[in-house]
Amino acid sequence: MRCQACGSTVSQWSGSPQCPACHAVSGAALPLPDQRRSHSALWLWTSDHARAALATGDLAVIVRAYRAATGASQRQLAGLLGYDPTYISMIETGRRQINDVAARLRIARHLGVPPHALGISDPEDADFKAMLQFGASTIRLAVLARQAGHGAEAVNELWPLVTRLETRVAEGHTERDVLLLLTRARAELGASLGYVLPEERLASAARWTGRALRLAERLDQQELLILALRVHGNELRKIDHVGGAVSHLEHAAQLASDRARGAVLVQLARAVGELGDPARFDRTIDSAWRFAGSSNAEALASRYAVTEVHLRGLMRTGRPRQAMNMLAGTSLPSVATPPQWQAMLQVTVGEVLLAGADLLQAATAFRSAIVIAERHRLPHQIQRIVRTGGRGLPAVHDVARQALDRLMRGYPADRPAGGA
Repeated sequence: MRCQACGSTVSQWSGSPQCPACHAVSGAALPLPDQRRSHSALWLWTSDHARAALATGDLAVIVRAYRAATGASQRQLAGLLGYDPTYISMIETGRRQINDVAARLRIARHLGVPPHALGISDPEDADFKAMLQFGASTIRLAVLARQAGHGAEAVNELWPLVTRLETRVAEGHTERDVLLLLTRARAELGASLGYVLPEERLASAARWTGRALRLAERLDQQELLILALRVHGNELRKIDHVGGAVSHLEHAAQLASDRARGAVLVQLARAVGELGDPARFDRTIDSAWRFAGSSNAEALASRYAVTEVHLRGLMRTGRPRQAMNMLAGTSLPSVATPPQWQAMLQVTVGEVLLAGADLLQAATAFRSAIVIAERHRLPHQIQRIVRTGGRGLPAVHDVARQALDRLMRGYPADRPAGGA
């Protein structure tokens, strides 16, 4: 289908005439399957004991593990499966073997285990194995798209995957591999929505990252937990839940490896700056600078990114003079920089210059940011300009308002309203 708002081509995903990204930007909720059926069994097969039972492939062991996890009696399980209670007892003691494929498949579905755990080759299960393999690739491509400034494309890539995984869980299939992939997909979807949504709708992004964190906290996979803490903390900051943001990001920094810690500290410094505590911000940004530009650090810990966070933090902690001095003595790296960081830095530079009454250079920085932000669908960067550009720069304020209006109508910068 062709999105009626932005014109991008995506697979038919719902009754909406828009792509998932434009659908979300318009304020509509991205539809999810009803998960009430699976809520009680969501964690059933994720514990070490349950996973060990599944690994045996032994129906007797798996049935005993199911009853231990759910507290179900043999009579209750027999009622669920349509068997006599004595039949369940015989299965558990190994006195009754079930070799019929249809019966094993029915038991697998009732217990919420993958058919292959009971030695069944099921076409749906084989298809899902393939989806798991491609799901990781989909997430990697979406991350690359977002980091390259294509947040809407990332949302459109991730949403079909998230829908399929959420549906799988809603149907009671809560294998650990499913939940691990779903956690990462939720986290990346929330982060991508955090790029393309306007400020008044960013709570939707935080809901997705929060959903990712709830899963990650139960899955005992540290790298995934760090990711979820990072993205949720960052989205909480954007919706002014700064205390929660700092708490989550501090936790992530404590868990992170040296390679990942620099990126976490950059996000933490930005959140701490919003608290308005100069001493605490200085300690955090100093730690971030120690990782800046390291060959082992993630892209988020680049000198470009840390410079932007440092300048903005000085402004947020009431030190515009220090920000002006820093800007005057800063030579920005000439390496290729993702467009979202270009836009963020230009807005921040404009704020610093505006504080120093350099209206001409501030206007230049703001206009540069507007062009980048509109082209790459970054509405909240334009909204930052709308808030600050009106103070002495009415023309820039008008340009920003017009660009924001075009973005909210879904028209990219190189396509005029009403165009083909």
